[in-house]
Amino acid sequence: MSALLAQTRTELRLNLRNGEQLLLTLGIPVLLLVFFSLVEVLPLPDDVAEPIDFLAPGVLALAVLSTAFTGLAIATGFDRQYGVLKRLGATPLGRGRLLAAKTATVVVIELVQVAVLVPVALLLGWEPSIDPLTVLAAVVLATIAFAGVAMLMAGTLPGLVVLAAANGIYVLLLLVGDLVIPLDELPGALRSAAQLLPTAAFAELLRAGLGDGEATAPAWIVLGAWAVAAPVVAARAFRWE
Repeated sequence: MSALLAQTRTELRLNLRNGEQLLLTLGIPVLLLVFFSLVEVLPLPDDVAEPIDFLAPGVLALAVLSTAFTGLAIATGFDRQYGVLKRLGATPLGRGRLLAAKTATVVVIELVQVAVLVPVALLLGWEPSIDPLTVLAAVVLATIAFAGVAMLMAGTLPGLVVLAAANGIYVLLLLVGDLVIPLDELPGALRSAAQLLPTAAFAELLRAGLGDGEATAPAWIVLGAWAVAAPVVAARAFRWE
């Protein structure tokens, strides 16, 4: 247990000292939330009156994406490329506790993101009606799905490729993942494809759990399928060196 806690603290320190990581996990979500809430330049769904009601759940979903996917993929990809994973896996820490430490780090950072973003959203006028079971289930499934894709990339691609691909996917999902731009605003074929993305399903479930929208069965199926398939494929394909 002490080795696990020590490695978790180390992972957290590395994240907190990394300016790019802080920008990704906190800076960009806060900026998007504040800017698009005050400057009404984005379209809204017909049944949404205030931008913050649509943006707050979407930005929270973006925050989970930034931590469980982009940040985890980049950090793990470079750890693998520089041999850190191989060396730590051979120490008494072991591979299991190393992965557990990375998981705990993701969970702690997500809690910090919630602690920062929710008060900002409330100050901007957000009045959520929380269904805690729906929110918790959606966040857990999304974290597993995003982390599975992150570990698949980090365990199979060179570090620089992971860096470019993870940032590119982050921007792509920001634009078409129903996070800040409603799916209804996308062209037909692109909208149909976007509905199969974990971000769109996650955002729909999070909005339902926070009082704006309905949690549909297809959204649960899509997010659940990603949460099962991504870790399984990652476990089979992951290479430690």
